[in-house]
Amino acid sequence: MLIEELEQPVSSLPGIGPAAAGNLGRLGIIAVRDLLSYWPRGYDDRSRENPIENFTRNPKINTVAYVIGHSWIGYGRMKTLKIHIRDKTSEAVLVCFNRNFLEKTLAPGSVFYLTGKFFYKYGEIQSSSFEVSKITGLTFTPLMPLEKLPPFSGGKILPVYSLKEGVGQKILRKAVEEALKAYAPVIDSVVPFRYFEDRRLFDIREAVKKIHFPGHIDEAEKARETLAYEELFKFEFFLGKRIIKKKGSLTFEVPGEVQNLPLILSPSQKKLLESLPFELTEDQKTVLGRINYDIDASPLPESGKAPVPMWRLLQGDVGSGKTLVAFLAALRIFDMGGQTAFLAPTELLARQHGENAAKLLEPLGVRIAFLTGTTTGKDRTLLLEALKNGNIDFLIGTHALFSKDVVYKDLKLAIIDEQHRFGVMQRSAIARKGNSPHLLMMSATPIPRSLALTVFGDLDVSVIKTMPKGRRPVITHLASLENDVKVYSFVRNLLAKGQQGYFVYPLIQREEDWEEEESETESFSTGLKSAREMYEKLSTVIFPEFPCALIHSKIPEDEQQEIMRKFKENKISVLVATSVVEVGVDVPNATFMVIEEAQRFGLAALHQLRGRVGRGELQAYCFLVYGKNLTEEGKQRLKVLHESQDGFYIAEEDLKLRGPGSARGIKQSGYISLGISDPLEDSELLEKAREDAFDFISRGGEIPETTHIGDKFY
Repeated sequence: MLIEELEQPVSSLPGIGPAAAGNLGRLGIIAVRDLLSYWPRGYDDRSRENPIENFTRNPKINTVAYVIGHSWIGYGRMKTLKIHIRDKTSEAVLVCFNRNFLEKTLAPGSVFYLTGKFFYKYGEIQSSSFEVSKITGLTFTPLMPLEKLPPFSGGKILPVYSLKEGVGQKILRKAVEEALKAYAPVIDSVVPFRYFEDRRLFDIREAVKKIHFPGHIDEAEKARETLAYEELFKFEFFLGKRIIKKKGSLTFEVPGEVQNLPLILSPSQKKLLESLPFELTEDQKTVLGRINYDIDASPLPESGKAPVPMWRLLQGDVGSGKTLVAFLAALRIFDMGGQTAFLAPTELLARQHGENAAKLLEPLGVRIAFLTGTTTGKDRTLLLEALKNGNIDFLIGTHALFSKDVVYKDLKLAIIDEQHRFGVMQRSAIARKGNSPHLLMMSATPIPRSLALTVFGDLDVSVIKTMPKGRRPVITHLASLENDVKVYSFVRNLLAKGQQGYFVYPLIQREEDWEEEESETESFSTGLKSAREMYEKLSTVIFPEFPCALIHSKIPEDEQQEIMRKFKENKISVLVATSVVEVGVDVPNATFMVIEEAQRFGLAALHQLRGRVGRGELQAYCFLVYGKNLTEEGKQRLKVLHESQDGFYIAEEDLKLRGPGSARGIKQSGYISLGISDPLEDSELLEKAREDAFDFISRGGEIPETTHIGDKFY
């Protein structure tokens, strides 16, 4: 059986009653298939000895110790046991909150295996989060030489899962163990075993067991690699099928290898370009020429030939002019009498595109409309009627553009901005809205060339690298949190000149992070600066004389629109935000971007955020302010941003710094939403899976269309 076919409820497993099943349901674990596919986010490696003396370097201790004696703190019912212990290196104390029963279990002289997190407090090394396993038949006294303590023989490697309050590691581990006992022997894969064997991977049954309970940490990585390979194999199989359906064979266009085509403009395209105060860059001309050719080359319905629509991915760095090219493509469709739909991931971005389209296209006679989920009642009814009757040429909006009740008279082109935010199924829904409409997807997040060819093999890929003339590079500075006063002083000088900018933070507000291990729950503050906290400080203490505003994803859309309107009109000088401003915010007077806790953002996100400034004639600045304990990899990542403004170079360096894989298996690149695999981190594995999947197709192999891939059915 395939994992996705294991539909038995988790309550059918031994030891999982109604209460436990209900708690698991809060994690989205309803059936056995959900449980076995709930991959660990890490591992608690208890197989390696780590004595108490190392607690400052590695607080997670695994050792053999004995009990010196007991003491107590508190009085009455609040009295708490303290167990004084020693291993071969140091003495320490176990503080037994709600575990006074250990007084009998660990009597003086008892010898036991110990694992726990240790810290220095009140003048002693101690732990309140620990587990013990008594070694029976052995008593130890302080008079005996420490060398007589039994050697550490190694414990288990336990999976660590993402949790919610009320669900502990113990119940998850127990449930997974029971599921593996019952179902691991019958698990199978749609991928033939020979492909796993050729790539020196586990078979799928072994991989599922080892991903949850590895005997060695290397087994966990090999298991993750096996499951990621299977996932990517299935993805590439269906990708190959789409390529064949669209093009008749497993071929695709390679960027830079397509001969440049002459730029033949339609009447409306020519009028728009004549009205602009600048010329297109050479890359823009090349891409537009290719798009025009694709649109014109598609057979007309009356020809009797099957339509071959353009499916093109347009990559371009922030500010390279992708949107203008998209508008020009829409004009080509307008001159042919067809309709264009322009899809943006957020209402904020959609409205900005709508405003720009109105300025550029309405003077040419293009009838433009705006549709989002907030368009309701009579306005929506009239708009949909006009769209169906062909009285709207260019429709801009969010996902609502492809709702069931939205009917186009003649949709010939669909444009998707920030395409990686939309799934494959959403792209398919778009294609079904017209008679095989052309599809132009845009990404300001540069994708490494090898990844673009592999993940988007069913798309032709175009790239705009040259930036418009006169665009000044953003000057980027690195600063530690200890020097934030200097950053604030520099920003104050810019604000005094009437300029504007952003302060960006990784969190909306500080939240308590927690992890439940056995019966103990530990809460600790993340310690990171947050947008709400810093908004109060920036607006009242640091820049009280300048108007500030706060914007983040939890603020209602209409309030976000009002805040952005005031920011564009320079009624707000400082915009304090989360990464919600990563895309779509275009304010020429914004000249500074301060990203605090910069080490918490990915390279692509940092590059995107930096691209929000420097869009006018003034010199712009970006400050990457990093916190304490910056890792060596973190330093390298920030140096890449400091040294380069080339998004494609940054993407390639990001891929190198990430490495070939991650045992956690939970990070996603954003290009496609899978489960345990990551197209960026697993780029080499993805290419192998592609090669094998295409070989499987060439041999006539088939995979059921309802096959499960990651967290979605393909």
